[in-house]
Amino acid sequence: VGNIYLGGTGKTSLTIEIKKILEKKFKTVFIKKNYFNQKDEINLLKNVGKIISTDDRLKSLNIAEKKKFEVALLDDGLQQKNINYNLKILCFNSQEGIGNGLLLPAGPLRECLQEIKNYDLVFLNGEKKNHKLVKKIKSINKKIIIFFGSYVITNLKYLDRNKNYIMLCGIGNPHEFENTLLKYKFNIKNKFIYPDHYQIPNFKINNIKNIAKKEKLKIITTEKDYFRLSKNQRKGIKILKTKLKIKNLNILKKILNNIHEKI
Repeated sequence: VGNIYLGGTGKTSLTIEIKKILEKKFKTVFIKKNYFNQKDEINLLKNVGKIISTDDRLKSLNIAEKKKFEVALLDDGLQQKNINYNLKILCFNSQEGIGNGLLLPAGPLRECLQEIKNYDLVFLNGEKKNHKLVKKIKSINKKIIIFFGSYVITNLKYLDRNKNYIMLCGIGNPHEFENTLLKYKFNIKNKFIYPDHYQIPNFKINNIKNIAKKEKLKIITTEKDYFRLSKNQRKGIKILKTKLKIKNLNILKKILNNIHEKI
């Protein structure tokens, strides 16, 4: 499960949902390359299943085979062409789409859009309906199956929407976090947005907490950000837990449950 657009496409959320489907039939494991600045995503995956994380994806796959796992779910890594994936799933954020359509560093794309020809499924994740992007994808690969995902909050009953909030995050697509909060009518009075995977220092967290106290605001952050904070930093910060709700889920289940035919 990967992306062409640089970051913030919902691939980790999708990988988790796919795992929930596959684990009913197969012995599954997550594989995530051990980048130093991506411990938050590793910890998020670790919270919901077994994970193998080394500095080499092929090495991790060999470990998975030795441990008798039947299906390995790789979060990211579609650009590593020496791995022969049985199912290649591409994610886009429905709002960001393809940006200006140019490759890095001139644009946000990690590889040429024509690579869509080599993928099996595409997910458009987010609130926006992007018909232009659907048309573009189909013009490159007529056979590719397109799914749509949106984020739903799973711990809403524990959050008071009558309060006013500070939105705190350091993720690839902060707009989607904000869109989800607004969709559920949270009152956002202030925002602190940092780069993806940013390790927020204590003095900044303390400053945000002081502002929250002074202005009588609650602080809310994403699950991914929460796993990046220290235990002390987490005190007084609310967490927004979400899951990816997949349209046409039964079609995806059928494809995944027949994955052994591709193995």
